[in-house]
Amino acid sequence: MPPLTALGTYRIEYLTLADARGSDARFHEQQIPRAHSARMSVEMAAEFTVGGSKLVLLEGDITKTPADAIVNAANSSLAGGGGVDGAIHRAGGPSIMRELDEIRPKIGRCPAGDAVVTGAGKLPAKYVIHAVGPVYRDGKHGEPEQLASCYRTALRLAREKGATTLTFPAISTGVYGYPMADAACISLQTVIDYLQTHPEIELARFVLFGKRAYDTFEQVLRELVG
Repeated sequence: MPPLTALGTYRIEYLTLADARGSDARFHEQQIPRAHSARMSVEMAAEFTVGGSKLVLLEGDITKTPADAIVNAANSSLAGGGGVDGAIHRAGGPSIMRELDEIRPKIGRCPAGDAVVTGAGKLPAKYVIHAVGPVYRDGKHGEPEQLASCYRTALRLAREKGATTLTFPAISTGVYGYPMADAACISLQTVIDYLQTHPEIELARFVLFGKRAYDTFEQVLRELVG
């Protein structure tokens, strides 16, 4: 099995939406980007290698982080909502919902663990992968399998679209109530397992909202590294 190697933590600067769309969409973290705008954000991040791929944790705004595909924490109705879902629709504009309006009559509700793909509108990406996470009950009603399936399905759909870089939120950890540490363990292990056998995914980045989420994911990842 290819090794998972820690490269340490570093400071990362990412650009505003307009700047990011005009820059390299793959956004190599080891370079020091220029400060194009007063709205530029500076966050802490951790980077690891998984075989030939990179796994990055970042505390920041997923709507301003460039990637080929952005994973959205969607609901089963695919009708938009709060949290990450609402932020992605606000930043991406109405074209994303128009595409979902065309998809919805064909599939009905999207079950937990599954996902659909649309364009990314005004976001710094080509695609949005709308992954539906489980509502947490007690962890004994299929929630771990459904959560892992969200990430596997998102990675598979990204690969089918030719995407090599992805950004993920912490799916189901908001109003769906999934305990942060449990969700981090499932999501990170699932992504690591996928990257170990699919080097065509060059970069998977978890963009986490708030210090608590970032700290939890970083601790869990370091425990997985051993």
